[in-house]
Amino acid sequence: MGNDGRTPHRQAPPAAARLPAPPRASSRLPAGLAAAAALCLSSMAAPSGAASCEDFAEFQELLRVMRTIDDRIVHELNTTIPTASFVGKIDAGQTCKELYQSLMDAHTSRERIIKNCIAQSSSVVKTLREEREKAQDDIALLKQLRKEQTKLKLMQSELNVEEVVNDRSWKVFNERCRIHYKPPKSQ
Repeated sequence: MGNDGRTPHRQAPPAAARLPAPPRASSRLPAGLAAAAALCLSSMAAPSGAASCEDFAEFQELLRVMRTIDDRIVHELNTTIPTASFVGKIDAGQTCKELYQSLMDAHTSRERIIKNCIAQSSSVVKTLREEREKAQDDIALLKQLRKEQTKLKLMQSELNVEEVVNDRSWKVFNERCRIHYKPPKSQ
């Protein structure tokens, strides 16, 4: 009951039930990420371009921005796929086809960026290992090698994160679009 005893009081849903606000391109992001965020949010497509693999935090932020389409897939499907009463007003097949292509493009772009950064980081680790073998007493070199090895492991773990994110998105997509659009068998 409310404070006056007559009307029920409605509480806000718990924090876990509320969807997070979509990421925004802000001034705290580097210029390249801000542009990527703006592109991603405006078109629900993956930003293109080269990722910086030097700074792991920037790399993670780029992936977070690029995952916006996956984070918002339920909202996107709820706002674009018609309910039974609106079936004739919207071409659900075309909408699902476009969303499918956007998801495929986003997943391909992210995988390419992750694998590219893993390759770059692996190369740096290999070079540092070779230098370390020549200068076994160089503590600074050892610290740099350990730092790069840690960064490489974190980047490799992003492939697992990517798999989980992609699986979740495809599950939601298939639940809502299976009757409207049949993707090619390659997926």
